[in-house]
Amino acid sequence: MPRRVPARRHALAWQPQRQTPYVNTISLQDQAPFPGQLEIEQKLAAIMRWNALAMVVRANQRQGELGGHISSYASAADLFEVGFNHFFRARVDEPGGHGGDLVFFQPHSAPGVYARAFLEGRLSEADLDHYRQEVAARAQRQADGTARGLSSYPHPWLMPDFWQFPTGSMGLGPLSAVYQARFMRYLEHRGLTPRGDRRIWGFFGDGEMDEPESLAGLSLAAREHLDNLVFVVNCNLQRLDGPVRGNGRIIDELETVFAGAGWHVIKLVWGSDWDPLFARDHTQALVRAFARTVDGQFQTFSANDGAYNRAKFFGQSPELEALVNAMTDGEIDRLHRGGHDLVKIHAAYAAAAAHRGAPVVILAKTMKGYGMGASGQGRMTTHQQKKLEGADLLDFVRRFRLPMSDEDALAQRFFRPAESSPEMLHLRQRRAALGGPLPARRSDAPALPVPAVDDFAGFALHSGGKEMSTTMAFVRMLSSLLKAPQLGPRIVPIVADEARTFGMASLFRQVGIYAPEGQRYEPEDAASLMSYREARDGQILEEGISEAGALASWTAAATSHSTHGLTMLPFYIYYSMFGFQRVGDLIWAAADQRSRGFLIGATAGRTTLGGEGLQHQDGHSHLVASTVPNCVAWDPGYAYELALIVHHGLRRLLELKHDVFFYITVMNQNHAQASMPPGAAEGVLRGLYRLPLPAPLAPPCLRCVLVGSGAILHEVIEA
Repeated sequence: MPRRVPARRHALAWQPQRQTPYVNTISLQDQAPFPGQLEIEQKLAAIMRWNALAMVVRANQRQGELGGHISSYASAADLFEVGFNHFFRARVDEPGGHGGDLVFFQPHSAPGVYARAFLEGRLSEADLDHYRQEVAARAQRQADGTARGLSSYPHPWLMPDFWQFPTGSMGLGPLSAVYQARFMRYLEHRGLTPRGDRRIWGFFGDGEMDEPESLAGLSLAAREHLDNLVFVVNCNLQRLDGPVRGNGRIIDELETVFAGAGWHVIKLVWGSDWDPLFARDHTQALVRAFARTVDGQFQTFSANDGAYNRAKFFGQSPELEALVNAMTDGEIDRLHRGGHDLVKIHAAYAAAAAHRGAPVVILAKTMKGYGMGASGQGRMTTHQQKKLEGADLLDFVRRFRLPMSDEDALAQRFFRPAESSPEMLHLRQRRAALGGPLPARRSDAPALPVPAVDDFAGFALHSGGKEMSTTMAFVRMLSSLLKAPQLGPRIVPIVADEARTFGMASLFRQVGIYAPEGQRYEPEDAASLMSYREARDGQILEEGISEAGALASWTAAATSHSTHGLTMLPFYIYYSMFGFQRVGDLIWAAADQRSRGFLIGATAGRTTLGGEGLQHQDGHSHLVASTVPNCVAWDPGYAYELALIVHHGLRRLLELKHDVFFYITVMNQNHAQASMPPGAAEGVLRGLYRLPLPAPLAPPCLRCVLVGSGAILHEVIEA
């Protein structure tokens, strides 16, 4: 038998197949049985679709500029409903209770989440009638106590007891979901939360995957085996202006990207009504036809009826024609994509939840504007569709067999079944089995005691002229805080590959670097007092050269009080010049998520980096920080000022539980550190105090020091 030699060894132009056929990953024989009441859940999904549609249409009839989105939820409704009915678990506060899953909802689909909350009794009809009208709702609530405005996208500040994550900035949701899943494991490995089966579910759009941040965390998720993470990418093939990939297939492209990064990929392409066609297709004619059909053409098929699809798709070959000879045009028109089939969706979710050893992505093919008829389904303009006229409304009601009169449909009245109806009983029973309603944001984590400032920063308060930089002072304070019995274990030091630059190498030994597999090698510097020590229960998050990843880690830790019911205190230290300008959008997302923690901008002020270009110089980060309402920015010049500010921050974050975060710049120049003048503490925190100048300046001369956003201002004034 001839010996086989790899083609690559002989430089042959050959590449392995990177894509699987354009069919479902889970075969009919392998799919898990559907445990629900299919007809009832289909009715519930139809009701959610209608109320979401009515919410947006009513708002835009009242004020045409309000906007909102119908088509995104129309494509994702079934994906959400299977999750709500069978998979998304809520937090249960009782011994042994589930800690709750975390769900990142596709932002343009928010109306559908409100529609479900309306059926659950969490939102009223008046609330739905004030979608995107928070100011008007506030006025009505003050007048009669009824209405609550609903934010257009998920937003924890506008709806603090409802939304957990602000996902409205495209691309940040996927990155944040990865680092939330990683932080969940971090807490488990450090023994701060019990090891359980909590899961992160992230629902994102296929067009959103073009954002670099969407794909930035994929390798980390696979490298750390985050099998508590499931992405569901809603592949409706359509973005705002046109097809996501008109001349290609986005599902195939994403399969290659995710599989190459180490994820387990589940393709959910075709619904159950395609199964008989596949069973009769003994020549693989369907698979060959799919392989030569691009997404732009698939969208044209979805925008047309059964007769068109019979002629244009199945008419491509005698084999395809034979498959549908016995089908009517109406039956061809009703051939579902996989993302609109509850049975197929459940099978994909069940497989994802059971998978171990790697994160999972489900690539679910849907139709944008599904059910919106000629005015919206599969159309180039469907994303901008805010209104439906009479005939389209009636067609929608009939297509989904909603028990509504024509009069109610034309008036876009919200629909809610009777409390004793099978639909409402099933809805409540399913959510009760899963722990309660979602989404739900809570912020009831217990307060943490704060050490006295002398306990962790006495050296800074009474420095007596000793020379040190404020960066060095910060690291000494952090090292002391890490030793505090109650607070120490809750501190999360975060660096983006600059710990040694900032003098933090001693912390490697003190608390270790988090690594889920521990340290499987002997470090080169093992004999050193400051050797590089990785540990499964390590405390430092060393994120490598990724400011975006480090900021996403910081946000996960800074919101642990609401996502895990456990207060954590993150300190992310990084070059100040790479601060807000590098990851400004992520900082805004952290602010929107009501984060609590410290951002430390190091090597601020006069540095050695002037020759490396303006991008390496920071004269503006405080100006940018001042634009974020819940960011409190400081620029201390002395170590005792830094100590007082850190202590003040600890009290606000841990005792008072204020939803703010601190941006503090520290410098790398050594200079003589004065001891804190008597009575200066209040003035430092208020931003202005008098500091006696040392000899040889005359005793009547005083220095006025302003501490706060922007540079410190020094000037000699007359006493």
